[in-house]
Amino acid sequence: MNKVIVAKTSIVTAMGNSLEEMWPGLSSGRSAIKAIHRFKTDMLGYHDGACVDGLRINGGENIICELISRALNNIKPVPRDTLIIWTGIKGDAPFIESKAEGREGRPPYLANHYREWVCNYLGIPNIGIEINAACASSTVGLAIGAQLISEGSYSSVLVCAADIVSRFIFTGFSALRGLSATKCRPFDRDRDGLSLGDGAAAILLTNMETAGRMGYTPLARLSGWGIANDANHITGPARDGRGLINSIRSAITQAGLSHEEVDAYCAHGTGTTYNDAMELTAVEAVFGSRLFPFFSVKGAIGHTLGAAGAIEAAISIHALAERWVPPTSGLVNPEERAKGRASDKGQPISGNNILTSNSGFGGCNAALIFEGGVKGA
Repeated sequence: MNKVIVAKTSIVTAMGNSLEEMWPGLSSGRSAIKAIHRFKTDMLGYHDGACVDGLRINGGENIICELISRALNNIKPVPRDTLIIWTGIKGDAPFIESKAEGREGRPPYLANHYREWVCNYLGIPNIGIEINAACASSTVGLAIGAQLISEGSYSSVLVCAADIVSRFIFTGFSALRGLSATKCRPFDRDRDGLSLGDGAAAILLTNMETAGRMGYTPLARLSGWGIANDANHITGPARDGRGLINSIRSAITQAGLSHEEVDAYCAHGTGTTYNDAMELTAVEAVFGSRLFPFFSVKGAIGHTLGAAGAIEAAISIHALAERWVPPTSGLVNPEERAKGRASDKGQPISGNNILTSNSGFGGCNAALIFEGGVKGA
């Protein structure tokens, strides 16, 4: 089996147009969540989100294309035989909104249109697939991309993801009463819901031979991955965490590790009552009473929906390089089971392996393990 190398990462959030721009804010516990001005929220009861400044629709394109282009600018060029995996949770929400209001405009973008747009933007053949696994979409995309490289089907895979805080999505979460009245507080005893955020990511995976040929310096190795569905409910996770437990255990096993060798954890950590409780249950089932650093970035950049997994993967890889995980922004009064794990302060990493996982509607769960300190080809 081929080793799967993370060759390049690029992310965009409300905190910055690159990881380098974002890291000081993440490291200090700052939050980019603030009042939304993209659409009116007066009648919704919730008003805050983490929106990227300056997004504009260009010609016949849409706001998603503008967002992902910012991430792709830091990725190109890529090998011409790269497989594109487009991941996201929805289609063209702005188009749906315009039609509902009786406004005419450009044709709609479906998931395959976004993938085709990415290929054209990068100047490579239109080869790829689309994945929708709710808020675990880009995590699943990375797992599938890694599997394709590992088995030798492809030598290079680019996983792309982008989602925005649209009125359509915001109204839906408002109707579910799933949003925080202020800013989300992952793993806090007083958490009251999630905060939505704009986000885009592009992560290039290759085998070792391609990394050497292209002159890439490996950022990490994607050593383990797991996907599972808890078959519980359309919007709620299984309280016993069985889907997340299975995906984490699969990732650990594939990486050839024991649970004691996982050195840090980037949690999904949405700040909702049920998600955070489920995650803590899963952590205890897999790791027992062992205490090790884990964190959530959603109090800093919001829940970036289908892009969350790829964004958090890039942050996790950077955390390995820094030997340090950022604080969990918004955490004030940790849940009892989160004490000694999640913190409102940064924490050092002692080893080379970091776990990241995401969960989504429909019972979707996916987990990845990244290994740092990988030498070049």
